[in-house]
Amino acid sequence: MHPFPYDRFQEEAIQSIRKGISVFVSAPTGAGKTVIAEVAVEEALRAGGMAIYTAPIKALSNQKFRDFHALYGERVGILTGDVTLNPDAPLLIMTTEIYRNTLFEGSTRFSRCRWVIFDEIHYLDDPERGTVWEEALLLTPRQTEILALSATIPNAEQLARWIERIHGRPVRVIQEEHRPVPLTFAFQCEDELLWNLATLKANGYRGQDRLGGTRPQARMRRSRHGRLYFKRGPGSFGPPSPLQPKGRANRADHLLRQIQSANHLPCLYFTFSRRRAEDLAWEFAALGLIPKESRSSLLEQFDQLCQRQQISGERSAGEMRELISQGVAYHHAGILPTLKEVIEVLFTRRLIGIIVTTETFALGINMPARSVVLDTLSRRANGPRTVLRVRDLWQMAGRAGRRGMDETGFVYLRVNPWEISFHEMEHLLHGKPEEVSSRFSLTYATLLNLYRHYETDLVPFYQKTLHAFQAPQLHQRETLALVNRKLSLLKELGCLRPKGLTPKGIFAANLYGYELILSELFEIGFLDQLNLTDLGILLLATVYEPRRGSPFRPGSGQAPAKLPHRIQGMASQVNQVLETIHRQERRFRVGPLSKGPSFQLSMAMERWLGGAAFDKTVALAGLDEGEIIRYFRMTIQLARSLTGTPTASHALKGKAFELLKRINRDPVDAEAELRRSL
Repeated sequence: MHPFPYDRFQEEAIQSIRKGISVFVSAPTGAGKTVIAEVAVEEALRAGGMAIYTAPIKALSNQKFRDFHALYGERVGILTGDVTLNPDAPLLIMTTEIYRNTLFEGSTRFSRCRWVIFDEIHYLDDPERGTVWEEALLLTPRQTEILALSATIPNAEQLARWIERIHGRPVRVIQEEHRPVPLTFAFQCEDELLWNLATLKANGYRGQDRLGGTRPQARMRRSRHGRLYFKRGPGSFGPPSPLQPKGRANRADHLLRQIQSANHLPCLYFTFSRRRAEDLAWEFAALGLIPKESRSSLLEQFDQLCQRQQISGERSAGEMRELISQGVAYHHAGILPTLKEVIEVLFTRRLIGIIVTTETFALGINMPARSVVLDTLSRRANGPRTVLRVRDLWQMAGRAGRRGMDETGFVYLRVNPWEISFHEMEHLLHGKPEEVSSRFSLTYATLLNLYRHYETDLVPFYQKTLHAFQAPQLHQRETLALVNRKLSLLKELGCLRPKGLTPKGIFAANLYGYELILSELFEIGFLDQLNLTDLGILLLATVYEPRRGSPFRPGSGQAPAKLPHRIQGMASQVNQVLETIHRQERRFRVGPLSKGPSFQLSMAMERWLGGAAFDKTVALAGLDEGEIIRYFRMTIQLARSLTGTPTASHALKGKAFELLKRINRDPVDAEAELRRSL
């Protein structure tokens, strides 16, 4: 199928696929796991069956759709919640959530499915979404073979044995440690570039495990043009204060100069903050990373791509154009999805010298570079800063080194010896990646769907879970007790009959993540009373999650004071229903409490439904462009769920259908965006 010879692990996996044996592949990022998936798809289609390719994020689903569409044309379709194209095709690209939800529907549409590919299956370990992968694996039809693709993990054998147990079929485990393009690591510490751990310990850590005191900081100021640039570190402005530690701050511009001098561009620079990604991109734009004679061609291609994606007039595209002219871009979830795609195309064409990006860029998107930089080795996630996991570091580092183009990939780690110990540094580089553990946590909607089959006795289902396979007996009993308390709560709320679900329960079973608040509002007739605009406002408030520090956090049920009285009144009514739900959840000792709507974006939705331009809507929302698009698309997905809910009234379904059509225009229209990229 492919014009090149396969590596050993690829050949072993392909042989098993052609024999109809399920396979679990664990291999480094960039080793070539996609080749194996392509063979599984080809085998399924050649036999007259179908194949399903699941991916953890919509961006990766879109990329796989484009890749497979180039091979198979109209024989490939995509279902992500945002996009439905060619849904009856023999090859379907799906997010894992959509695949799981479709299986719960109990339809026979996958009866001809020969292979299902779970890309990035180590997502089983994701605290919020891992349970979706577990449920999807449990519900996969027995006649469908499974190809699981994972980054390097130490317990691949254990996970394969679990799949064997639940499906009664052999699963071959193929593990590969070798990278086709080896990696060379370098460390920037106290603004010096060091090429091995011994020198790092001696020079950077001064022979200690960790340096005490306060770390030095590089200072920044804003220029007249709004760009940021680094000033010299504290020691460069006269004698250091007695309270300041001896040492120099790492300068990102110094590191990029060295990467450029070593001819190690193009580079992916990973950071964990959107704002820092933008600031650093402007900083790097002053470095002259590409020759002047290349700039006109680069801008010409940028303009053509923007015109194709219909974003030439967007303010953000104009700002990015200035960066692009210097061979620099930033990439994060807050920018227009279409603009991200333009950046990705230019990077793939090797026209951009550096992309400063957040870590989601490392997840599956096939865009390797000659070098990778990690801005920091610790991050803050809902608490104090913690050192990166080994698996996370290698996921990002694995983007360095382009197969067939580079003899080695270069990974530059920016080390702060005041923040991370030398022992932790050694573990990051030489320690085993973390094992994948179950994150099993049945949502209310999942429980309702399972109740249709098992009624109150969910023990047979639970005994098949990865959690039951891994957890001690005590934890298993605690989990089953929580499940039973949730079932009791659902019974108290009127969602369950002795046999099957009530109309309210059927309604809730279709609304993953928002089932309790919307089903309570459905039962009292609140949803039917809303006009189309207010329904859109409520659904957006339901999916919206303000960032940390916002005065209108989920669960408050509050609306900003400047909103119209009718929306204030709607928020008050919804909050009363939410308080009732929370009382019952506390009574049955179920947590965390259900998320409540936040009405902060109400006026943005009202103006958008009234036909406002996108830039005006963004300004009113006070969010990044990518964020408002994400929440509008989530609202569309929730409205689409309402249209498919059997017990919803005809009028409510009609309003929901009209609503999703009204929201789904211009940059929000993910399907049109994807069609333009084909």
